[in-house]
Amino acid sequence: MKCSFIILILSCILSYCDAQVKVYEKFDDMEEEILTNISADTTYVVNFWATWCGPCIKELPYFEELNALYSNQAFKQILVSLDDPKKLESKVIPFLTKNKIKSKVVLLADGKANNWIDKVDPSWSGAIPITLILKGDKKLFFEKEFHSTFEIEEEMLVLFNN
Repeated sequence: MKCSFIILILSCILSYCDAQVKVYEKFDDMEEEILTNISADTTYVVNFWATWCGPCIKELPYFEELNALYSNQAFKQILVSLDDPKKLESKVIPFLTKNKIKSKVVLLADGKANNWIDKVDPSWSGAIPITLILKGDKKLFFEKEFHSTFEIEEEMLVLFNN
């Protein structure tokens, strides 16, 4: 009886998280919905990461804090997982649940990275983590690990002040 109850609870948690992770099979679909269809008065922070990337995992708490700090403002944050889509249920969702990730998370399953990396930014080497900060027609690109929430905020202020 206890085992069945625990399985039911875990299933509910995983189902809830799974509903929160949209999978994009093609970069172009994600680009249209997340990177180009944006409001001019909203600041967007888009971080490309994966559960297998140590620097990505280290910086995620800073993005979570940033998301909480700006939740009542014209601000949207999207964490784009580059994990293998076959590992969504076995790795990504348990990671998100364990770490209480509240930011919007999507999974980009388009394995043809060489076809879309330049669309994100021509200077991107393909390494992660990377972060885009977008506001209106302005875009900042960072191919690096952030070491504090304050460091991300400083970069956002560049767009706020322009």
